[in-house]
Order: sequence, then structure tokens, then C-alpha cells
Amino acid sequence: MDYAIELQGITKTFGSVVANNNINLNLKVGERLAVVGMNGSGKTTFIKLLCRLYDPTEGEITMNDFNIRKYDYRQYLDIFSVVFQDYHLLAMPLGNNVASAASWDAEKAERLLEEVGFGERYAEMAKKLETPLYKNFDEDGVNISGGEAQKIALARALYKDAPFIILDEPTAALDPIAEAEIYARFDEIVGDKTAIYISHRLSSCRFCDKIAVFHEGEIVQVGTHEELLQDENGKYYELWNAQAQYYTA
Repeated sequence: MDYAIELQGITKTFGSVVANNNINLNLKVGERLAVVGMNGSGKTTFIKLLCRLYDPTEGEITMNDFNIRKYDYRQYLDIFSVVFQDYHLLAMPLGNNVASAASWDAEKAERLLEEVGFGERYAEMAKKLETPLYKNFDEDGVNISGGEAQKIALARALYKDAPFIILDEPTAALDPIAEAEIYARFDEIVGDKTAIYISHRLSSCRFCDKIAVFHEGEIVQVGTHEELLQDENGKYYELWNAQAQYYTA
């Protein structure tokens, strides 16, 4: 089944604080959307509204023309695979962490770990998917870096194989080379899923179909990387040039 989602006039307030204001956006099947903006601009609130972790104060979110609140909550969540910034891995075998289950498809898990750039470290693990993470409950457990944990979290999101994949700052703990490798293979890794990518690193935007620029809780621009750079008075142009020392246009 194909899923199309539309946000119409979405506002979310927390007391007197307006986190999102009059958000209008549609997500097409198979589309790559980048959501960018400064910290505190409303990006994560937008994602939590989309995932029904928050209800909007005003406006409506529809999926295939029906309000998302009409769908069974658990069934609705099943169409999303999300990596939030505050993800957690468990002191359990690597396979459990990738599959988020007591058992796993070894071939699938190993393929995804390779795709997200964890292959080299995985090759060093004698127990492979049975390798315990951390030493909380097993002296033979392995400690992993923040970047390695982020790769495992990415593999876990892909393992779920949901039609929507949402990545909230998925490469924040990766070094520039590992980040570039993930970006270069992003289309291949995500496949035919609808992908939403939240970041303040604008290098992530260049291969997305559409970019939504958030500022002070509002979407102030929508377009491709090339289109948005043409508006020298726009917020995206400002953000891009602020990061110009790291990226080339």
C-alpha cells in the first residue's frame, strides 16, 4: 500500500510557546525530504507531530485523505521507522539491537550493517551478531563509539523495513569521511521508502528531492538545494554560507 501524508495549517503550542506555526506540507510516496534549520527552529516538533507523539493544537494531518487520528495508533506507528537524536542501544547482543527482537534474520542484519558502514568493525567481532554490546551484563561485551552506535541505530531503522524512514540528525556522531559515505549511498540504502531527513548540516540536502527550511517554528522556504541557493535573501542561503567553510556548493 502506498502512503501519502499532508499537513494542513498545523500549529503546535506548549503553553505560550509556539513550537510550530501554520505548517503546510505534503509528503509524496518515495520522496526524499530534508528538514533543516537552526536548533530550536521546530524541526523535531514537526517530526513528533507526524509520528503522533504530539497532537496538533490547530490544523489537520491526513494520510491518504483521512485524519491520522482515525487510524489505529499502533498500526499507524508501524509505517514509520525513526532514529531520534536520543536513541538508545541495549546491553544485549548486536543482533537483538539491529532487529529490536529476540531473534533476527542474520543475512539481512549483516547486509544492513555493511550498508551503513559498520562492516569493518563487524569483521573484528568474533561472535558476530551474538556479540554482546557493552559490559553491563557480560565481561566479553564490546564497547562501541558514538559513531558506531549511530550506525547500528541506522541499521535498526532500516531493518524494520517501514515505508517511511525518519532520520533525526543520523550522522551527528560520525566523522566527516563516514558521513560522506552515508550520504553518497543514501538513495541506495533507503530504496523506495519515503525518507525524511532532519539536519542542520546542509550537506545532507543536496541529494534530497525537496528541502523544507524551518525558522522560528515556521516553514519559510521549500525547494531543491539549487532552487533555494538562488534566493540570496533566503534563510537557506544564509545557513549554507555560514557553513561554506565545510562544504562546496
